[in-house]
Amino acid sequence: LSVHIQVRIHRILSNTHRQASRVALSFDFPFYGHNLRQVIVATGGFIFMGEITHLMLTATQYVAPLMANFDPSFSQNSTVRYMDNGKLFVVQWDKVRLKNREDEGAFTFQAALHSNGSIVFNYRDIPVPVEKMNSTEHPVKVGLSDAFMALIPTSQLSDAKRRTIYEYHRVEIDTTKIVSGSAFEFTPLPTCLQHTSCDLCLTSNLTSGCGWCNTIQRCSNGIDRHRQEWLDYYCPEESKGKCEDYNPPLPEGSMSSFNQSSPAPTPSLAVPEDQTVTRGEGITENTAIIAGVVAALVLLVTLTLLAVYYINTHPTVAPPFYLMQRRTNNYWPSMKFRNQGCPSSYAEVELGVHEKEGFIEAEHCC
Repeated sequence: LSVHIQVRIHRILSNTHRQASRVALSFDFPFYGHNLRQVIVATGGFIFMGEITHLMLTATQYVAPLMANFDPSFSQNSTVRYMDNGKLFVVQWDKVRLKNREDEGAFTFQAALHSNGSIVFNYRDIPVPVEKMNSTEHPVKVGLSDAFMALIPTSQLSDAKRRTIYEYHRVEIDTTKIVSGSAFEFTPLPTCLQHTSCDLCLTSNLTSGCGWCNTIQRCSNGIDRHRQEWLDYYCPEESKGKCEDYNPPLPEGSMSSFNQSSPAPTPSLAVPEDQTVTRGEGITENTAIIAGVVAALVLLVTLTLLAVYYINTHPTVAPPFYLMQRRTNNYWPSMKFRNQGCPSSYAEVELGVHEKEGFIEAEHCC
């Protein structure tokens, strides 16, 4: 029997350069132990797997069968197409050409994400050796990467924090092995995140270095996308214990006691019987001081909320993303993002009201 699978041609990505578009998955795709339900497909031969989009999509958190400076808008035959059958999501960059090197030939390759977490790169046409591609205008990468985001204090004298991306794992393929007709398969390894109980977390022989945080009911080694929450709930200390002796501390601002049957009494101002209070003095002065402190706190909270709102509603601006760091032998060398005028920056696009995606029947390609 012949099985026909509907393939979508992404009209916007097929007619633009250095653009990316969000695509919803019909299944949970486990990526480094994190279940993803949406990805961002880019014209440059890669899929961005991060939850927060920013200009530097090429930096990390990617699945890249062949990240390069491709321009699908050069020809009507160049397309970015994808397919989702409920268990498999495939993106194919079909007959795409390198920007300003169009006469060197068309590339056709794809990335396939399987519901079990495995990833396959297929290459049908590779007219130019990957090692001869120019990475000056656009990064050239082949492989996988993931990172976590953390809030780092800007200084010891300020409560202000900046969002910092740490790349904790990367897989790179030898580019000399990428030729027409080649393929690569990545099989996911077990992660601490898959354990749903303390006993499994600490005793499973499938993983190592795992710790259980009873407060958030999670197993982790502390190096994953939940890193910030792991730190906020004091999990590094709690995870050193055994399953039977947890008495986890809670973060500041949370309900630290569950045994109080009634609220604590409110402190009151006591006045000795042998003293009198003159109107306009004493209590009035204290009231003015308290009112001033309250006003200052209200102003501080208001400014903080406005700052948080601005960062959350403007994720692509430069300030939240000052640097990216890669972990190597417990040392974190920094590399600042050069967002302004960066040649490899990407813009995310969305389908407009009048934009339609095309459909074709799946071919036996790659």
